[in-house]
Amino acid sequence: MPEMNTEAFHQLVEQSPTMLWRLGDAGDCQYVNATWLSFTGRQLEDELGDGWKALVHPDDRRALDAEWGAHLARRSAFEVGFRLRRADGTYRHLLGRVSPSTDPEGRPDGFVGSCLDVDAPCARGASCEVDHFFEMSIDNVCVAGFDGYFRRVNASWVRTLGWSREELLSTRILEMVHPDDRGAVVEGRERLRSGGELGPLTNRYRCKDGSYRWFEWRSVAHAERGLIYAAARDVTEQKRAEARLREAAARQEKLERQLVFADRMASVGTLAAGVAHEINNPLAYVTANIDLLAEELDALSPELGRERGAALCEMAADAKAGAARIRTIVRGLKTFSRAEDERRSVIDVLPLLEMSINMTFNEFRHRARLVKDFGPVPRVEADEARLGQVIINLLVNAAQALPEGDYETHEIRVVAATDEAGCAVIEVRDSGVGIPAGLLERVFDPFFTTKPVGVGTGLGLSICHTIVTSMGGTITVTSEEGAGTAFRVTLPAAAAREDAAAPAGAAARRKLACASVLIVDDEPAIGIVLRRLLADHEVTAVTTAAEALALLESGRRYHVILSDLMMPVMSGMEFYQEVSRSIPEQASRVVLVSGGAFTPRAHAFLDAVPNERLDKPFTPSAIRELVQRYCAPQAAAEAGPR
Repeated sequence: MPEMNTEAFHQLVEQSPTMLWRLGDAGDCQYVNATWLSFTGRQLEDELGDGWKALVHPDDRRALDAEWGAHLARRSAFEVGFRLRRADGTYRHLLGRVSPSTDPEGRPDGFVGSCLDVDAPCARGASCEVDHFFEMSIDNVCVAGFDGYFRRVNASWVRTLGWSREELLSTRILEMVHPDDRGAVVEGRERLRSGGELGPLTNRYRCKDGSYRWFEWRSVAHAERGLIYAAARDVTEQKRAEARLREAAARQEKLERQLVFADRMASVGTLAAGVAHEINNPLAYVTANIDLLAEELDALSPELGRERGAALCEMAADAKAGAARIRTIVRGLKTFSRAEDERRSVIDVLPLLEMSINMTFNEFRHRARLVKDFGPVPRVEADEARLGQVIINLLVNAAQALPEGDYETHEIRVVAATDEAGCAVIEVRDSGVGIPAGLLERVFDPFFTTKPVGVGTGLGLSICHTIVTSMGGTITVTSEEGAGTAFRVTLPAAAAREDAAAPAGAAARRKLACASVLIVDDEPAIGIVLRRLLADHEVTAVTTAAEALALLESGRRYHVILSDLMMPVMSGMEFYQEVSRSIPEQASRVVLVSGGAFTPRAHAFLDAVPNERLDKPFTPSAIRELVQRYCAPQAAAEAGPR
């Protein structure tokens, strides 16, 4: 086949029925063919550079410039629709296609393009269909009638939706539109009927597989012909990305709410610890005085008469029981409001279970009967506060799974046992609605909850799982819809170890007539009640660490020194350090007393020193046994060998 020379090619371009043109690298027009000039009725020099843009419809210029500039900068092929003024002054809709071109060496040398007058009538007088550019468009291009049917669709429609051309052309357009979007489509169609333009309009079309895809439409209408010319860009992935962003923003907002909640709960915990400390100081001397009164009444009952003595002893017992209840509540506050790092020790499970039940009793007393099924349980090595947090969370979860006001019907069963491997087992079972099988594997996921909005945070069980596994244990769940749920915590038994030998029974009960005791506490009532409790001993009470230090530096020596840990000016920690430095033989005699509210510094101090510690409130027997224990070795040494 002979090669076409330049002149023949130029004649072919000039005689083409399609409007052809060429642009430079900067997007400036360098050439248009005779068909273009015939359409516009202008000279070649009028169209060069940006001259041709003067004929673009004013309403289309901004969008055309934006799309034109973006594609030319990327040197990518594109299609664009716009209106251009014809020689007779009317505007016609053109469909343009632009492609980058290269020179014989393959270097970029501009762009070539063509425009098709989609409004031009064919020789037969019927509406003219667009040429191959229509079919090559990556967007969904179509011609539709005012009757609600497609007249022509390009190949992109078939690729995107999966319907054949025949199916698309024979189906009413509204039937393919998502039901929620049909109102906007009808409204847009009416706007087009009145001669307006439409765009951008976003809606969803049904694919053949039943799914929906999102499209962003731009449409114009030819009222006389009853036709709509439209291009729809598939923006499904953009919509999905926007949905993911919204979901991420919602998750972030939820996380921020959880963090604010956690911060608020940490503040409440700090407050609770402070309250516990402030209650423990007066509670210490209240309980001690009640114990002393009970002892005195017991001794005086023969003199008071049988009935009166019994009544007074009963009153003292009631007061003692009430103080013990307050002590349990305060101990729970102190234990479960701690915000420090994990502090493990070997603990008994059953007392912790009892404390957790007492603290959550109000949650379930109107919802279910509580059944305790406690058997032998080995001691475990755990952080008491964190294990208590797990038990409390499981009890509250069980309560929230049950309706209020049906106490007789429902049951919460707390089980403590030892499994075949010798591990401690704690189970919390409820007779609630249960958890669907499909959701069981997600119950320990962060932020997952089956509770109504505002009831659960979705963090409780996740935190429980983290705490239990960090202690070397496991937590599992079983559930049956309509029959309830059971959470099972398994913890390895603590390694067996020898307990320090206790004093012989007789020796432990033996009274020491002359033990010297120094009390250091900024609460004067503590010193007073300890004097009463230790009336058989020589007791000195001061309210500042400086006074105590002065006594020691003057040469006074004591069998035992009971020092409050947290005091103003000079704390018990600073007092101990000063005694260790200047009177080291008395440092081992210091017993550190605390009502709670430990600071991080206090925890570090307690971890570093071997001295015994005593929690407020204390019992008379505990104080007396402690003093006797410290005095016994020294008394024996003073007695010498017999």
